[in-house]
Amino acid sequence: QVQLVESGGGLVQAGDSLRLSCAASGRTFGYYGMGWFRQAPGKEREFVAAISNSGRSTDYTDSVKGRFTISRDNARNTVYLQMNSLKPEDTAVYYCAAELFGSGTKLGGYTYWGQGTQVTVSS
Repeated sequence: QVQLVESGGGLVQAGDSLRLSCAASGRTFGYYGMGWFRQAPGKEREFVAAISNSGRSTDYTDSVKGRFTISRDNARNTVYLQMNSLKPEDTAVYYCAAELFGSGTKLGGYTYWGQGTQVTVSS
């Protein structure tokens, strides 16, 4: 089992950058594929980015390609989401998720979830 805690959210202006972090408990972090999802008010939770347990494979939703970068530091049990050129439509609660030897774009593919961190982008 793994517990996830997100941090790094906040209120920024359009064009600014933020880096989200997700710290995981446990000594088997390197076995988990990790994902970032987001949920805007009144909308369903959607996939943002994913990274394999090794870090060698990543995937992004089209709307963030070229602006967001997912990475991980297995020595620190942490996954990151670097968000550049933020837009008002990026406003949402951002969640990290983990799946043992898994990853992918589907919510149902992840067993463990954090509580989320709010990102608000003003125009």
